This record gives sequence, structure tokens and C-alpha cells, in this order.
Amino acid sequence: MGKLTLILGGARSGKSSYAERLARQNGGAVLYVATAQALDGEMAERIAIHQQNRPDNWQTLEIPSGVGLKLLAHPPQVKVILLDCLTLLVSNLLMATASGLGDDMQVDEGGATELVETEIAQLQAAIQSVEAEWIVVSNEVGLGLVPPYPLGRVYRDLLGRANQRLAAGADQAIFMIAGVPMRLSPIS
Repeated sequence: MGKLTLILGGARSGKSSYAERLARQNGGAVLYVATAQALDGEMAERIAIHQQNRPDNWQTLEIPSGVGLKLLAHPPQVKVILLDCLTLLVSNLLMATASGLGDDMQVDEGGATELVETEIAQLQAAIQSVEAEWIVVSNEVGLGLVPPYPLGRVYRDLLGRANQRLAAGADQAIFMIAGVPMRLSPIS
């Protein structure tokens, strides 16, 4: 059975850097699971920077969806699995149900909810089955204003529920603020 550390925080709070430090401290083989997709030039640059900053001996799998299923089908033989990030994984699933552009974009909330719930269940099964230290990075998007458009509200709700499900089964949860990790304690 794997051990799960969930790292939450806002944008640019130091989540990924902290997760990578934890992975390095383990001293063993690391599998970096990247969920980002290079859909535009800026994102391609961000991905390239992340890739350059990773140690050469880390394995990388780019999996925009179906993470749990892929890792269950081909269990990696590593000490650490770092998934960065759940935020983009949920976004990828949400956008798979969207249609239209700009202000006319529509989302199938029921379909997106089903996709995300299935993804999280499969990820939890992989965490339980694949013997490794798991580190999952995700944004906490529920601390700000209510998004003024339906797509944003659906996304906030889906990611919030996904974070809650992972946190409920985590061995530890860390909240990052300004690069400072704060250990969260669950209420019994």
C-alpha cells in the first residue's frame, strides 16, 4: 500500500518546489507524472522549464487523464511517484466535456462530475495498490471569490471535491503559503 502526501496551496505558493524537495529527500527512484498539456506557446514554455528543473535520473510520464488506470496497468518500480498536478488533471477532464468558445462555452456538469469522480477513484486505487511514496500537488481554488461564470464555478466545485477526497485518505496534507509548508491536521 502506498503512502500519500497531498500538497495544496494557491498559484505560485511553492507547491511544486516543495514536492520536488520531498521527492529528492527520499533518495530513491522517482516517477514524475505530469498532467499539463502544451495547448499554447506559454504553456509549452512553462512545461519546458519544469522539465529542465527535474533531475536527469527521474522518469517522466506525461498523462493528461487516466493516471490511475495507466499506473495500475503498468505499476512503476520506483520509491516515489510525484503527480503534478491534480489541478490540471481536473481541468483536462472538465474541458473534455466543454463545447463552444469564449462566452458561448458550455460544460456538461454531470459528465464532468462523472469523469472526475471516476478519475479520483482510479487514482485512489492506484495509490492503494502501487507500493510507493505518493506526492500529489493540487491548487486550493476555493479561497477566493466565487467565479462569475458557470465554467469557473463548476471547475472550483469539482477540484474542491477532488481535493477533499484525496485529503481524506492522505497520510499527510500540507498547505503551502509563500513557500512555507504548513502541516494540516484532520479533525477526528
